Amino acid sequence: MKRHAVFIDRDGTISDEVGYVNHPSRYKVYPYAAEAVRLLNEHGWLAILVTNQAGVARGYFAEEMIEKVHEILRRELESGGAHLDAVYYCAHHPSVGEPPYRFDCDCRKPKPGLIFRAAEEFNIDLEDSWMVGDRYGDVELARNAGVHSAFVLSGYGRGEWEYQKESWKHQPDLVAENFLEAIKQITVFSF
Repeated sequence: MKRHAVFIDRDGTISDEVGYVNHPSRYKVYPYAAEAVRLLNEHGWLAILVTNQAGVARGYFAEEMIEKVHEILRRELESGGAHLDAVYYCAHHPSVGEPPYRFDCDCRKPKPGLIFRAAEEFNIDLEDSWMVGDRYGDVELARNAGVHSAFVLSGYGRGEWEYQKESWKHQPDLVAENFLEAIKQITVFSF
């Protein structure tokens, strides 16, 4: 039987948007993140992080930094009784850096490679799944992957929503103040 999932952007959605997180001390998980992920866990949704981390390709930090930051996220969520089912990231950039990181891949959002990989590994019904993020690129990713989109106003969200939404080719299925509010709505209804 296929499962449903919520794919979660990292910076600006589940944690502070601070630009490139080049040291673990700069990474701060939003205080409501554990409650949001716990709701997903309790309602039987897979909680899967999908994030671009081109700071590696740009030479701002080593790939090991990504794992250090994700370990902080896992610990914070676990302390709140929640867990992610998987973490997928893209360390590539199509035009910056050196190989193997300078690469026009299928996993750099808004391309759907990360979601497609998760769907195959977890037997996910994409039509019954969601992408939650704070950038228009996350809305495009949702469309490219065939999932519903929830746009949050945290991180870059409010500015993009207020000043750019009129130029967007596609509108999100749901707009929420933050990640927790989006998850409350997603777990109550689904399309």
